[in-house]
Amino acid sequence: MRFPPHIRAYVVGGAVRDRLLGLPVRDRDHVVVGATPEEMTALGFQPVGKDFPVFLHPVSHEEYALARTERKTAPGYKGFVVHAEPDVTLEEDLARRDLTINAMAETETGELIDPFGGRADLAARRFRHVSEAFAEDPVRILRVARFAARFTDFAPAPETLDRMRAMVAAGEVDALVPERVWRELARGLMETRPSRMFLSLRECGALARLLPELDRLFGVPQPPLHHPEIDTGDHVMRVIDEAARAGLELPARYAALLHDLGKGTTPADQWPRHHGHESRGVALVNTVSARLRAPADCRDLAVLVARDHGNAHRALELRPGTAVELLERVDAFRRPERFEDFLAACAADFHGRAGHEDRPYPQADRLRAALAAARAVDAGAIAARVDPARIRDAVRAARTQAVQAAWRT
Repeated sequence: MRFPPHIRAYVVGGAVRDRLLGLPVRDRDHVVVGATPEEMTALGFQPVGKDFPVFLHPVSHEEYALARTERKTAPGYKGFVVHAEPDVTLEEDLARRDLTINAMAETETGELIDPFGGRADLAARRFRHVSEAFAEDPVRILRVARFAARFTDFAPAPETLDRMRAMVAAGEVDALVPERVWRELARGLMETRPSRMFLSLRECGALARLLPELDRLFGVPQPPLHHPEIDTGDHVMRVIDEAARAGLELPARYAALLHDLGKGTTPADQWPRHHGHESRGVALVNTVSARLRAPADCRDLAVLVARDHGNAHRALELRPGTAVELLERVDAFRRPERFEDFLAACAADFHGRAGHEDRPYPQADRLRAALAAARAVDAGAIAARVDPARIRDAVRAARTQAVQAAWRT
């Protein structure tokens, strides 16, 4: 589409950044300079923005936003007044962005416009904020941390890290609403190395404000025989990276993140042992999930893994009856797909120990075999021939016998 001469459109942000990095460009965002909302509508663009003028292209459906500036008026990420008028320049629009690597633009002919040195920061593998306006939006702390999980050889510039720490100290992070925190954390968990997100949040002090239950795990020792990495926080970071390496879906990665929260409540005089941490962890998982307003599938799987990952690890030692009880407790008979997610998260926990990264985890196959054998029992036939008060015990006994027979073969 050709715009009138007084209107100019530019590709901006992540599309420019990723092209310069040689990465696939998935989404292309555009900034339009010199236009009014009425002119955009007359050209066939569909308005979709709520807080500021954003339009969908009539053919490509890519987003076109009018150039705008923002002025901070209240705490938090919503405390802004937006100015989007034809007199706003491209450089003024780019100046309000978070990082220099996201504050570049390209013309329709491919000419790079880089007023803040984003290309140099790409070469230096550096996250550097564009201006002092960075401090006005606490979501940017989460975004920098999420980018650290995606671009694994980048690090914040010292002045940007100082700015993030000052924002945390000023209480800006406390103004974030749960939905925005969850959105960024969930996206970070799905990146290549999610540990870098949480370590970045910890480095600037934000983790202690957003997830104190996770932050307190750092410095808590574990028995070196079972955990050569010793530090519980280090272990959890290894676990979520293992979950990413295995390509697990979000519920399993979230469960991996929260599986050991109970160890943070173990009295120091009991270290490095953590007796009962599983049951203590369940309450903490529910607390964190409620605060983040995590989806039910993430919360429920995280509860199961926190409570029973230790039992899964002991699968080779379990008696058949105990294995059946475990299968019932994690609802494996009704939710076999979720049971696979449970096993995958437990395997990530096992592999997230120093030196265990490539070791086999036969416990998963042992429990799969138990479930297959137990599911082959005809519970309906048993129910038809026993007293109703004895159905549950009779079905469990039959399942136990089936598991015992399967494990002998």
